[in-house]
Amino acid sequence: MDPLSRLVKELCKLPGIGEKSASRLAFHILGSPEHDVRALAQAIVDVKQKIGLCKICLNITDHELCPVCEDPSRTEEVICVVEEPNDLYAIEKTGAFKGRYHVLHGVISPLDGIGPDQIRIKELMARLASGTVKEVIVATNPVMEGDATALYLSERIKPLGIKVTRIARGIPVGGDLEYTDGATLTNALRGRQDL
Repeated sequence: MDPLSRLVKELCKLPGIGEKSASRLAFHILGSPEHDVRALAQAIVDVKQKIGLCKICLNITDHELCPVCEDPSRTEEVICVVEEPNDLYAIEKTGAFKGRYHVLHGVISPLDGIGPDQIRIKELMARLASGTVKEVIVATNPVMEGDATALYLSERIKPLGIKVTRIARGIPVGGDLEYTDGATLTNALRGRQDL
């Protein structure tokens, strides 16, 4: 396979990139200065080699702790549980939440063979054992798997005497936090309800 076709094939593996978009990107890369192409290639290699998980919340970071966990002004009494790091970033862009996070890295999905042990619930429960957390906001996507995960978390956390809330349904059913506008996310956080 020639190098251009190989590049198109590799770009097609990215989410939301079809063959037409991949071809357009490949030709753009082909016409770009070599130093720009090398910088792009190095950035891709660096992100795979230098990015890891925060030892507290499991967000992605290039340090031991992510910027949220390093921030002493953030309250430790409220934890917002999200599915993926991109959901955390979507909420952070609103500026409406001043607590801490916990990233599950997935949701419970029996049809896909994903149970509670395959996502980061054990780490969340260990954090809650410290006794400083007063509320857990479950901010999973409003789809069947997100709702199942929220219900499971509620059943595990409530016996600990910790308030469990779910973000309000200002987010459309079937939508993803990553693509929701800031105002809707802000209203969803403010309108959260007990589970």
